[in-house]
Amino acid sequence: MEHYSFALDCNGGDYAPLEIVRGGILASKEFGYKLFLVGDGKKIEAILRKSGELGNPLLEVVDAPENVGFQESPSSVLKKKNSSLYVGAKLVREGKAQGLISAGNTGAVLAVGKFIVGAEEEVERPAIAVALPNPKGKTVLIDVGANVDSKPRHLVQFAVIGHTYAQEILGIKNPRVGLLSIGEEEGKGNELVKETYPLLKQTGLNFLGNAEGRDIYAGTFDVIVCDGFVGNIILKASESLGLAVVQMIKEEIKKSLLAKFGAFLLLPALNSFRKKADFTEYGGIPLLGAKKPVIITHGKANAKAIKNAIKVAGEFLSHDFNVKLVENIRELIPEEVRV
Repeated sequence: MEHYSFALDCNGGDYAPLEIVRGGILASKEFGYKLFLVGDGKKIEAILRKSGELGNPLLEVVDAPENVGFQESPSSVLKKKNSSLYVGAKLVREGKAQGLISAGNTGAVLAVGKFIVGAEEEVERPAIAVALPNPKGKTVLIDVGANVDSKPRHLVQFAVIGHTYAQEILGIKNPRVGLLSIGEEEGKGNELVKETYPLLKQTGLNFLGNAEGRDIYAGTFDVIVCDGFVGNIILKASESLGLAVVQMIKEEIKKSLLAKFGAFLLLPALNSFRKKADFTEYGGIPLLGAKKPVIITHGKANAKAIKNAIKVAGEFLSHDFNVKLVENIRELIPEEVRV
């Protein structure tokens, strides 16, 4: 069992601090990680006391009373030096913690990830990746919100970051990489896509050309690259669609006895589908390219989701992800493409 340590933002999220602290307790018991519980010290201690965990050496309370609200600008976190996010990121920068996990303001998490934790050597812009389910496994979509204005060289780096994620974390040997566009032909797309395409052809990636929207969930590609503006819209639309589909199925089942019987027979398959779509199973999405793991989890994260987000952070360290990422950037991107 690895003895990693992580900073856990206990002020962020709809169910903070109770569910966040509970998730930390679960993670400390299951993985043996040390956790800095950063937030309102009195509230955190009260939860630990009630749980019988006060004094547990794996759970250290760090008082940081301020919070960055969901309506606040992301940059405000850099001024709120007593906020749980700022203090947590500082623990990572100083080497006391090896990663940061938060269910708080996504933009603020990105801000501390980029400017306090910092970017890894060779990485110009960290990016967010999400592994979306497909019939054959998972498709890595990158970037999904860290960079809403990108240049062609940034998308090339995103492709290598996504390649490394698919290879090292998902275990895909030679990931098939696609560039998201409005058509599969090389000349299709906006200026960003058209300029990025020939650059990707020069890399050592297994680049198969343009990917269309229908390819995201088809399993045609292992990694699909786009700028964060487009990627974030896809992510939010996918989440909304998944919830809508589940709700519509529930409504249809209520309409007849036959439908209820059919649903009973399909229950194992429905439960399997629900598990694939359940964010609590995945824990969180990583800011890839940061010097240390920065995991952004859902604002409605419960204890299970927090525990799994901490697990994700540990996986990045145990796989030496950043070492492999820097190696891949140097090996797969020609010098002339980087500038």
